[in-house]
Amino acid sequence: MAKKSSNKIWWILGGIIVALGIALFVAKQQGLIGKEPSTEVEFTKAKKADIIERVSASGKIQPEIEVKLSPDVSGEIVGLYVSEGDSVIAGQLLLKIRPDNYESLLARAEAQVNSSKASVEQSKAMQSQAESRLLKAKIDYDRNKKLHDDKVISDADFDQFNSQYLVAKQDVESTKASVLAASFNVKSSEAALKEARANLTKTTIYAPQSGTISKLNVELGERVVGTSQMAGTELLRIANLNKMEVRVNVNENDITRVSMNDTVIIDVDSYSASGRKFKGVVYEIASSANGLGTSATTVSADAVTEFEVKIRVLRKSYEDLIVGKHSYPLKPGMTASVEIITDRKNGVLSVPLASVTTRDPNAKEGDEKKEGAPEETKEEEKVIKKEKIKEVVFVLGKDNKAKMKEVKTGISDFENIEILSGLTDGETIISGPYLTVSKKLKDGELVNKKEVKKDKK
Repeated sequence: MAKKSSNKIWWILGGIIVALGIALFVAKQQGLIGKEPSTEVEFTKAKKADIIERVSASGKIQPEIEVKLSPDVSGEIVGLYVSEGDSVIAGQLLLKIRPDNYESLLARAEAQVNSSKASVEQSKAMQSQAESRLLKAKIDYDRNKKLHDDKVISDADFDQFNSQYLVAKQDVESTKASVLAASFNVKSSEAALKEARANLTKTTIYAPQSGTISKLNVELGERVVGTSQMAGTELLRIANLNKMEVRVNVNENDITRVSMNDTVIIDVDSYSASGRKFKGVVYEIASSANGLGTSATTVSADAVTEFEVKIRVLRKSYEDLIVGKHSYPLKPGMTASVEIITDRKNGVLSVPLASVTTRDPNAKEGDEKKEGAPEETKEEEKVIKKEKIKEVVFVLGKDNKAKMKEVKTGISDFENIEILSGLTDGETIISGPYLTVSKKLKDGELVNKKEVKKDKK
C-alpha cells in the first residue's frame, strides 16, 4: 500500500514539472519572459527646413533725438508759452524766469565798470602830477649839482635836492602802477558786466531745436534751480517724434550674434491685440556693458551682464497709422518686445532642438568625483571634461536599438537646429521625451515608439 502512494507522488511531481516546462516554453515564445526591457521614445526624421536665428529682448520706445532743457539761472517762472504735445521750431520762445534780480546785478555791474574807468582817469591825473613834480625836482637837482661842484653850497644842502629828486622819481613809478592796476579793475568789472548781461539773457529760454514738447515738468509760478549751482531743474523735453527707436538690453551670451543693420521684428504692447508688427534695424550697439562704471562693491556677483542695443523703427512700417500732420502712433515710453534676426538659412538639414544633447564619450557608468580631492584638481577635471563633451543625436538603429551619433550643429530657431554633419536627410532620430534624450538614454538601448493617448470625449 505504501509503495502505491509513493508512485502516485512521483507521478504528480512529474506532471507538475512537465506543465511548468510547457508554460515556460510558451511564455518565452510569446516574449513574456527573457525579453530585454525597452524605453518608450518619440521618433521623427531629419529633414530640410528654413531656419531663422533670432535674439529676443524687450525695452521701451524712445525718440532717437530728445533734448532735456534745464535753466542756467534760478528763479520763478513768470511766463510759460508752451504745453506738452506742442510743436515748436528752433529759436521759439518757451518760457521766462523772473529777471528782477538779474537786472539789478546788471545795473550794479555797469556802475562798477564806470567807477573803474573813473579810477583809471584819476590815476592818470596823479601820474601827470607826479611827472610834473619830477621835472621840477630834476631842474633843481641839475642846478644845485653844478653849484655843489663849484663848492658854492654845502653837502647838506645838495643832499636835500638829491633826495627830493629821487622821491619824485619813485612817485612817478608808483602812479604808473596805480594806472595799470586801475586798468585791470576795468577789465574785471567789464567781465562781471558781461556775465551779468549773459545771466539776464538766460532768464529767457528758447527752443534749441525743432520738435515736439514730449514732457513738461514745470508750471507757471514754479521756482526752478539753475545748473550753475547744482544738477538743476529739468524744465521740459523736446523730441523729434518722427524718428523713433527701441532701446533694449541684450544678454552677453547673445550680444556676439547681434550685428549692425540686422533686421528686427518689433511687437509694441499697445498694438499686440490687433496683431500689428513693426519693422526696424539695429543702428547702435553698446561697446560696454550696462553699469560698467559702477563700483565693484555695489555689483552682485550674480548680476546679469547686458548690453544696450538701439533699434531704429522704420517709418514705412507704420505710415498707414499716421493721421494728420501731428499724428504720432508710437509714443515715448511704450513697451515693446523685439526679435533681432541674426541669421537666416533656407533648405538646410535640421532636427528638433530637443533631439540634440551632449554626452561625454569617455565617461563610465558610476564615475564620480573623488571626495577630498584638491580644489585645483577638481577645476582641471571640469575643464578636461568640458573639452571631451560632444554634441550627439540618437538615431533608430538595427533591432530597434538607439544608436548615438556625434553631430556638428549650426544656427537654431525656437524649434529646429541646423545639422552641419553627422546625419543624412530622412534619417529616423529620437526626438523625445526631453528628459529621456538629455539624461537617461544610452547608446545601444532598446527603444519602442511611445503611444500617444487620445483624449476621450
